[in-house]
Amino acid sequence: MKVKVLITCLFLSGCSATGMSNSSVVERELARIHDITSTPNLETVPWMHGAQRCETSKQPTLDVFKHDSRSTVIRQNKCLTFEAPFSYVLEGNDKILVIDTGALPDGVDFSYAQALRAVLGKAAFETKETIVIHSHSHSDHHQGDSGFRVLQNTQVISPNMTQVQNFVGISNWPNGQYQFDLGERLITILPTPGHQEEAITVFDHKNKWLITGDTLYPGLVYVKDWQAYKQSIAKLTKFAQQNDVKYILGGHIEMTKTHGKYYPIGSTYQPNEAPLPLSVVDLYALNEALQKSENEQQIILKSFVIQPMSLLQKSISNLFRWLTN
Repeated sequence: MKVKVLITCLFLSGCSATGMSNSSVVERELARIHDITSTPNLETVPWMHGAQRCETSKQPTLDVFKHDSRSTVIRQNKCLTFEAPFSYVLEGNDKILVIDTGALPDGVDFSYAQALRAVLGKAAFETKETIVIHSHSHSDHHQGDSGFRVLQNTQVISPNMTQVQNFVGISNWPNGQYQFDLGERLITILPTPGHQEEAITVFDHKNKWLITGDTLYPGLVYVKDWQAYKQSIAKLTKFAQQNDVKYILGGHIEMTKTHGKYYPIGSTYQPNEAPLPLSVVDLYALNEALQKSENEQQIILKSFVIQPMSLLQKSISNLFRWLTN
């Protein structure tokens, strides 16, 4: 029953499937690492984009970009999970913030928490508090949580409305915003429902990164609550106008380099995919299109496609939330 619901949810409601492909993590290296010396910025990172024959591909489990010694972007292997979600690790003097833990489930052969410790070094995780939060509740963004829950000095905020609201201290959801300090590194969290009810956006004041999860990314963005989404994009537009946003960083890459064209759901090979970062110009263009739209409608822009869910998709999404909560 659960498998049937997952599959139905995936193809009809824009939800996400978990589970690993037949290409096991134990047969490959843990990570490929890029750094700022070899790759000057996020726009030019040559991310692993899957393979034509995933069953024979030996690409590493994780693709890692170290922007600096305290800012890391990780993508999971597209042959292991077609979602290939991105995770972000931001370190301050006192705390480490992990945003999303991906689609690869923790098990005997793999632990996302241990993988991060291996790639980034154990020392920081052993001396600083780690906080794990999620852009939203879809399963491809929190499968690595269990490995963090057993670690000392680690707080995992489950991706449900109650825990998210308790963490940010915003009772009048989705109004307001929440700021906290990692130790000379200020973070702002903004509620941005629309794709999902508990969706949030994270702004890193150090790098000027606006981390949006599945609220906005280069791909096919499904919108569950159209009016809430319009308000969230308007909120992000106002925030970007008041703050110096360098990059908008989402949870996936699904777009091709051809404007308005995306790879189909389930693709495991994307040789012509677009860069990860979006710009404030993209955000402003979306806000303008949304504010002009009187009714729910597909919006096709060069860097993403916004797709309202149908009534059936919304019903399936709600059923999926009920079954998994």
